[in-house]
Amino acid sequence: MNMPDEFTISRRSLLQAGAASAAVPALASARASAAPAPAAAAGLPVPLTLVVNGQTRRLSLDTRTTLLDALREHLHLTGTKKGCDHGQCGACTVMLDGRRINSCLTLAVMHEGATVTTIEGLGQPGHLHPMQAAFVKHDGYQCGYCTPGQICSAVGVLQEIRQGIPSHVSGDLTAVPLLSVAELRERMSGNICRCGAYSNIVEAIGEAGGMKA
Repeated sequence: MNMPDEFTISRRSLLQAGAASAAVPALASARASAAPAPAAAAGLPVPLTLVVNGQTRRLSLDTRTTLLDALREHLHLTGTKKGCDHGQCGACTVMLDGRRINSCLTLAVMHEGATVTTIEGLGQPGHLHPMQAAFVKHDGYQCGYCTPGQICSAVGVLQEIRQGIPSHVSGDLTAVPLLSVAELRERMSGNICRCGAYSNIVEAIGEAGGMKA
């Protein structure tokens, strides 16, 4: 059966249509390639300066590098542990400008010029920080994996208490200091000890903070 004239497609027309269709994605790709790529997308490192444990450290980092990886992989301060890498266990806790922070949840490049204190900066064998000494005295660890984060977090907790910053369980906001077993358990709840040394940890923090037995 013969097709109507209006539906007849010549071989030349078919080839021309195919060539035009192939040219469209090629043109789009060429235009995308010509557009300048952002530095971050191109994977270029970004300069960063941090004051870590009292020393000025200059780094060049991928913008996606977490503060935790900057400390462990680039500065080789492996006392700070990588646990869940999702901000749920507290093993990576460090002090950032005097406040405790989960270093796995923040990008290093967000903290240009910041002061960071890790477990290595709190004290060393023979010159322990009072919190480290209290953890040793009260056996506030078993496997020890969570201990650096526990100690850094505990130091931050006592600073918060001295500043009068309340917690969820603070019943009397005028109490000085806001120091009790309930307060310590609440404030340290973001630091998980899979060995279950919680009672010893609370005793260690309480003694370091001057709480009566």
